This record gives sequence, C-alpha cells and structure tokens, in this order.
Amino acid sequence: MPRLVNLYIRQTIIGFVLSAVFVTMLLTFNVANLWHLVSGSGIGMLAAFMLFMFNGIVFSGVQFGIAVMRMADNGDDNGGRSQREPVQTPAMVPVRVRDDAR
Repeated sequence: MPRLVNLYIRQTIIGFVLSAVFVTMLLTFNVANLWHLVSGSGIGMLAAFMLFMFNGIVFSGVQFGIAVMRMADNGDDNGGRSQREPVQTPAMVPVRVRDDAR
C-alpha cells in the first residue's frame, strides 16, 4: 500500500477515535442537555450516530491536514540559520532645492 494511503487511513482512524471521545464527553457531561435529548427521543441514537459521523469526518480531515502540513520540507540543511541577505533600510538623504528654479 502506498505511504500516502497508509497515512490517510491512519489519520482517519485517529480522527474517528477523537470523534468518539468527543461525543462521549458531550453526552457524559450533558452539554446543552444533549443526554436528555438523545435518551428521551425515539431517534436519539440516530442523532448520536450522526453527531459521531459528522464530527469524525471533520476531525479526520483536520488530522490528515495537520499530518500533511508537518511533512513539508523546509530545506533547512544549515541548522535553522537563514541564508537570506538582511534587508537594507533606505537612509534619509537631504536634497537642496534652489529658490530660483520656480
């Protein structure tokens, strides 16, 4: 299996695990009275499953984005020192203007 596909699957699994933890904490701590809404409704389990799935999609996408961004090669082979030239700031130079030029 290619490394990128392996990375995607791993980050997706991590994202859905984070989603399960997040939804469990939401329901356990009864945030916005969600536990009462889920347990008191006939379709509460469907709502909890949808909350898990949609958060899982978001969390896995963010997790994969972070993993890809951390793979970037900055090209810093010089120990983190910059190879750019320092920026020169312009100096103010007085200019004389003749009065008879008007």
